[in-house]
Amino acid sequence: MASKNLTTLSKLTRLASTKLAVEPKLPETEFEAPSYDGPSYDHVRNVRDTNLNPVLRTIYKKPLLIHSGKMQWLYDHEGRRYLDMFGGVVTVSVGHCHPRVTAALQSQIHKLWHTTNIYLHPKIHEFAEKLVSTMPKGLDCVYFVNSGSEANDLAMSLSRMYTGNFDVISLRNAYHGGSPYTLGLTAHDTYKYPIPGVNNGIIHAMNADPYKGIWGGSNCRDCPVQTDRKCDCGPNGCQAGKNYIKELGEVFKYSLPKGRVAAMFAESIQGVGGIVQFPKNYIKEAAKMVRANGGLFISDEVQTGFGRTGDHFWGFEGHGIVPDIVTMAKGIGNGFPIGAVVTRKEIASMMSQAAHFNTYGGNPLSSAVGVEVLNVIKDEGMQENSLKMGNYFLEQLAQLRDEYEIIGDVRGKGLMIGVEFVSDKDSKNPLDKQQFLDIWEQTKDMGVLFGTGGAYGNVLRVKPPMCINKADVDFAVDVLKSALDTHKIKYL
Repeated sequence: MASKNLTTLSKLTRLASTKLAVEPKLPETEFEAPSYDGPSYDHVRNVRDTNLNPVLRTIYKKPLLIHSGKMQWLYDHEGRRYLDMFGGVVTVSVGHCHPRVTAALQSQIHKLWHTTNIYLHPKIHEFAEKLVSTMPKGLDCVYFVNSGSEANDLAMSLSRMYTGNFDVISLRNAYHGGSPYTLGLTAHDTYKYPIPGVNNGIIHAMNADPYKGIWGGSNCRDCPVQTDRKCDCGPNGCQAGKNYIKELGEVFKYSLPKGRVAAMFAESIQGVGGIVQFPKNYIKEAAKMVRANGGLFISDEVQTGFGRTGDHFWGFEGHGIVPDIVTMAKGIGNGFPIGAVVTRKEIASMMSQAAHFNTYGGNPLSSAVGVEVLNVIKDEGMQENSLKMGNYFLEQLAQLRDEYEIIGDVRGKGLMIGVEFVSDKDSKNPLDKQQFLDIWEQTKDMGVLFGTGGAYGNVLRVKPPMCINKADVDFAVDVLKSALDTHKIKYL
């Protein structure tokens, strides 16, 4: 296998100095970014190196100094424009500095910044009512926090208090936050610190991955683009999903007290893990199994919520379930720090056993932003646009997959898309890291900002603001194709 990989890599040798005669042209926009008047680039880099924690890493060989944004566009200190295909790590849902959201924040900031919730103030109540109106019946009780990590922390505590059980199941390849509590749920060594007790009571079950897992293939996932891996699954049933559920049953049989689990956490589509989709019916059957063993099913919608998957407002709806607890953040505030936990009243009441206080959760400013984000998603058809543009995007990327040996898989729903790069389609081994980074760097140089992810960092994460249009998709695809051609990637 090693010799085969070396042979493949030799075929994929790039010429870094090669330039295409004509690069794709950025789509037009009427917005003109303000001139940059901040500290010099060198001074910013120096402060970064000397005064900020080194864990705050930057990306790209020469990090970008971004100072302005408008809808799907970002601008650096030199005035160069970039198409944002990562949305501030899946956080900018309706567009950078969306005029209606900006106006809502400006209006509130002149009235009241903060009181905490020891007093009544109108916006948190307006926000809570509007948010639960998007949920299935019964999920009608909200607690606002500041981030996804906080939301998942609280959900874990609620599940343990409500069930009286301790053990919690998460999936390998999952990401649920970086706080000391949620680090146990997160199953990536990239984010792990050697802190005693972090994994106490956490069990990581086998990940149900139709592309690289033990089971799965071309009929297994809810996606306009299927993996080219063959399987025996038919249109009315997914054998891969059944096999993974059987494996989950082994966890209950051998790793848990009989009938005693507090909860299972799952993202509707794994985000940081590389946009991994589960086989059909896996989540639905997993939720049944968890409840049969005394636990709650917790849906992490931090990345998949708010219409991003297109078909539904919430990712869990695509799995045909109603969770016991839903956690959310990121897109809920379009970049403003907001998070929330939504659950049933009887579960939420567990918090009344002791005093619990969140200083900033649901404060007037964040609530005003949250209300208007929900209004914009509805009024401007952001969910519908995610479905339309997402399907088109996936179709165009699938053509690249069929054309290039190193694109192993294209997957996702709506505007939550992953493109996995491999050394070759047969082995599915990750593409050489430097080669992948060179291609990624080239897309930035031509004006598109993609994210990266996956256990080996070999997946392009495509999660733009939900306001993008066809010209933006065409430009992004053309740039990716140009980057591949520039590096002399051999055609199939």
